[in-house]
Amino acid sequence: MGFDPSTQELKEKVVNIGRVSKTVKGGRNFRFAALVIVGDGNGRVGKGIGKAAEVPDAIRKGVEEAKKNMITVPVINGTIPHEVLGLFGAGKIVMKPAASGTGIIAGGPVRVVCELAGITDIRTKSLGTNNPNNMVNATMEGLMSLKSIEEVAKLRGKSVEEIR
Repeated sequence: MGFDPSTQELKEKVVNIGRVSKTVKGGRNFRFAALVIVGDGNGRVGKGIGKAAEVPDAIRKGVEEAKKNMITVPVINGTIPHEVLGLFGAGKIVMKPAASGTGIIAGGPVRVVCELAGITDIRTKSLGTNNPNNMVNATMEGLMSLKSIEEVAKLRGKSVEEIR
């Protein structure tokens, strides 16, 4: 892949910070898990989870992981090329293309992923879990499975006009 995350201006958003405790002899040890989304607002988005004893460290680790796990999303006129269902565990996210001016109709974690991927018009519905981690994973799965009309034409060995 010819993509170098260090060269581009990336926006990052923390979706969720979970406090995890471990009970030890002297009491409880608290640690933090941060779910972070990173994107360039131009079709590239990634997700990472960082875990550490302090919140800023967890966020920093999450950002580093997110930069390593970036995917490319085909964005056409600010929306997605076709309807798609993202599945991950109990998370199901239905994503539908929307006309220009619709805005991002999405809840919580899904909205953040769409914004940072550079999608401006989309309709989504989360079915199943409301666990932020699984919702983000399901959204990423759905966006990964999107294909532009050029890709479909190439796969089928036809021209773009034949498919339309």
